[in-house]
Amino acid sequence: MPSRTPLHPLATEAARAAAPALAALAPAEVGTLLRDLAVVLREHTDELVALAEEETRLGDVRLRSEVLRTRVQLEMFAEIAEEGAHLDVMIDRADNTAVPAPRPDVRRMLVPLGPVAVFTASNFPFAFSVLGGDTASALAAGCPVVVKAHEGHPRLTDRTAALAAEVLPPGALSVVHGREAGRTLVTDPAVRAVGFTGSTPGGRALFDLAASRPDPIPFYGEMGSLNPVVVTPQALAARGPVLVSEYIASVTRSQGQLCTKPGLLFLPERHDLDELLRLAVTQTSPAPMLGSWIAEAYRTTLDELATHPAVRRIAAAPTGIHRTGRPTDEASTTLLTVAAHDLRAHPELLRECFGPASTVVTYASAEDLLSSLRELPGSLTATVHGQEEADEELAREIWSALQAGRLIWNDWPTGVAVTRAMHHGGPWPATTNPLHTSVGGTAIARWLRPVAYQNMPEAFLPHPLRTTNPWRVPQWTGA
Repeated sequence: MPSRTPLHPLATEAARAAAPALAALAPAEVGTLLRDLAVVLREHTDELVALAEEETRLGDVRLRSEVLRTRVQLEMFAEIAEEGAHLDVMIDRADNTAVPAPRPDVRRMLVPLGPVAVFTASNFPFAFSVLGGDTASALAAGCPVVVKAHEGHPRLTDRTAALAAEVLPPGALSVVHGREAGRTLVTDPAVRAVGFTGSTPGGRALFDLAASRPDPIPFYGEMGSLNPVVVTPQALAARGPVLVSEYIASVTRSQGQLCTKPGLLFLPERHDLDELLRLAVTQTSPAPMLGSWIAEAYRTTLDELATHPAVRRIAAAPTGIHRTGRPTDEASTTLLTVAAHDLRAHPELLRECFGPASTVVTYASAEDLLSSLRELPGSLTATVHGQEEADEELAREIWSALQAGRLIWNDWPTGVAVTRAMHHGGPWPATTNPLHTSVGGTAIARWLRPVAYQNMPEAFLPHPLRTTNPWRVPQWTGA
């Protein structure tokens, strides 16, 4: 298995050496590689899930579901690579009669950036890890990948990488371990872009490193998100108790360790749901977090929020305490509440609490609600629960007040569908670049750059730009 020492120079040099051959693969060949990786995951699911459970404690059902999601994601990018539309081929043939002046033959397409660094996430040991969306989309684009392993699942990372190496060309996928290796990876001259999923402080530090290089490179970071959910008065009256049950299920999914967890629930004043919320919380049980560092951060952030003078605690499930009296790695569900005007007055309350906690924000009027929504930082998602005809005008005002990459109507943000249309990104601090996504078909665009070829002989052109079109990719010709 790969060494757990920071061997980034060897890994990045191997990636640099592999880049030309990987970029030259035909679409069908790229698709075959990605489908072979999906087969590897399927054939080794039992082994990999057992390793993941030992290191993450996410549970057999959740982990098997995540393996399936990762396989589907690889197969989706195989289809995208095979189709070739992601190359965005455009051909303007020479025209001596063009206005305002004769024009040359110009042909444009997207080409791979080169070696990509991918930082894996603690809470998704498959879908945002060695063969997750960043890696799958980078390989589909023709870019080698150097994976920075997360310390929460090192053995799983190594084993997955070893299995992938049986399928991929040499140098196409490497793994490094350790925080220092991660930092130096971002500044390595061979690395041309970075994909990151993790905390806002960690992502910001690496983003600054990428920007401070002599040759700054793209850094695609997915970080903290509050994911506000608004319940209109009409929806509250129509289905308040049902919304309570769905809300708690969303907050506690995977112990709240999801970037799409609803961190803020906006309810009308005098909603009369406190007792139902308390009951729903008491029916949850403490469960292990991904690691002691996450459990400690959860308790620290929650205590700071809960002890704020503007905040009241609605309910909290029993806390996991070891027989020695010390806190365990288990976390308990907790709901806080604050008035909308107090939230506006205390922006320090707009913090992600990674774990099974959420804050109910009560609003007195539509203007009180909209004023608060305008103060929120960027999020991955924003949700409205309403009544379609009665709330059309209010919903439009809510959408215009919010900054989010995915707008949701009468559903919940947890659960990110692996589809071509999915956008999993948003304005800062949700991501470092709201134009791009880490889930969905267009995630491949992060690892490509445009090149135009002018008056180039047919034999010198890349295959997708040739008039004969040997790869049979879509070509825009203006015809």
